[in-house]
Amino acid sequence: MTSTVEQVYERDGIVQVPGLLGPAEIEQLKTAYMEQVAVDHSLAIDDGVPADDPLARYPRFVHPHRRTEVEAGRLALELMLDSRILNVVTTLIGPALGAQSMFYFKPPGARGQAMHQDNTFLRAHPETCLAAWIAVDDVDADNGGLAVVPGSHRIELVCPEEADLTESFTDVEVPIPDGLSKVQTRMKAGDVLFFHGSVVHGSRPNTTADRFRRSLIFHYIPEASTEIAAFYNPLVRPDRQTTHLTEAIGGGPCGDYATMEP
Repeated sequence: MTSTVEQVYERDGIVQVPGLLGPAEIEQLKTAYMEQVAVDHSLAIDDGVPADDPLARYPRFVHPHRRTEVEAGRLALELMLDSRILNVVTTLIGPALGAQSMFYFKPPGARGQAMHQDNTFLRAHPETCLAAWIAVDDVDADNGGLAVVPGSHRIELVCPEEADLTESFTDVEVPIPDGLSKVQTRMKAGDVLFFHGSVVHGSRPNTTADRFRRSLIFHYIPEASTEIAAFYNPLVRPDRQTTHLTEAIGGGPCGDYATMEP
């Protein structure tokens, strides 16, 4: 990777890499995850949404990479360790371990996710986590694309406030730090957004009538990390072997909020 990627990441905490995955790979992901969600929700996490919420039919999948007996899980593990993604990760944070995979369907009408910081949940120490956010559909404000706050990676973790539940399926929100501004992302399917674990980010509802905003997301932590929240053990090495870190104790700087699942 060029030094420009490192410079942008150092400045903003965010780097967008266009076209990292090809159209055929994107179609394979769409097919696998749409078929899996139609069969069962065994890969899903319970976000407590009501039965008539679009997210009840299309819940987010968490840690699919641990379920390689199904195609959606096999693809998640393959891409988590794919050299195209790991090369960028390594450029930004050095040798890394895979900590989490997630798939968001975000169908038309679905609420967004209030602004938050990932490392509040992962609690990786002594450094932080890094997200690789893969657009599986074209993404913009209308279908609930991510909004990010460049430069917020330099801010300590910010404790959350109450969120607007008409806009967000999560009930807490991190305020935008003083002096910084929210920026709306635009991505093409196959683009990957890499961002620091302290970057404040979130999304608005999908207000379109017929466009999903599907995304596959990985979180990585530096190999040199010494602890992580229990939910993320075991971690995955680039050679597919697993390893455990000491579990982070307590709720972190924001109390019980930090002990919640992502």
